[in-house]
Amino acid sequence: MSAIIDNPIPTVLAVDDSPVMHGLVKQALGNDYRVLVTDNAVEALSLLYQEKVSILLLDVTMPEIDGLELCRTVRNLPQFQTLPIIMLTARDGAFEKVQGRLAGATEYLTKPFDPQTLSQVITQVLGGNS
Repeated sequence: MSAIIDNPIPTVLAVDDSPVMHGLVKQALGNDYRVLVTDNAVEALSLLYQEKVSILLLDVTMPEIDGLELCRTVRNLPQFQTLPIIMLTARDGAFEKVQGRLAGATEYLTKPFDPQTLSQVITQVLGGNS
C-alpha cells in the first residue's frame, strides 16, 4: 500500500482581528476541520507557507492590511491561485460583495454567520471530498 496520505482532516485558516470570531469559527468548524486562527495578514501569509491550508476565511475589516488586500495578495502567488477563499465579514452591501469577488474570493458570507451554513459552504467549496 502507498503511504502517501493527504492530511485527512482539511485545515481551515481563519483571519479575523476579533478573538470572539476565532472562538465562533472554532466552535462551528472544530469537529470537522483543523482550525487555525490569526488576527493579521502577515501571520496569515506565514501560516499559508508553513501549513497545508485547505481553505482560507477572511474578514474584510482588519487593521493595516484588510481582507480584500490579503485576498488579492494570495491570488497573486502562483501556489495559492486555486486556494478557496471565503470572505466572512459584516460588510453585506452589494458593492462589498462585488469587491470581494473582484479581489478573488470564492464565496462571500456575512456575519453574524450560521455555523451550519458556513460548514455547508466549505464542504461545497472543497468539493465534498467524497
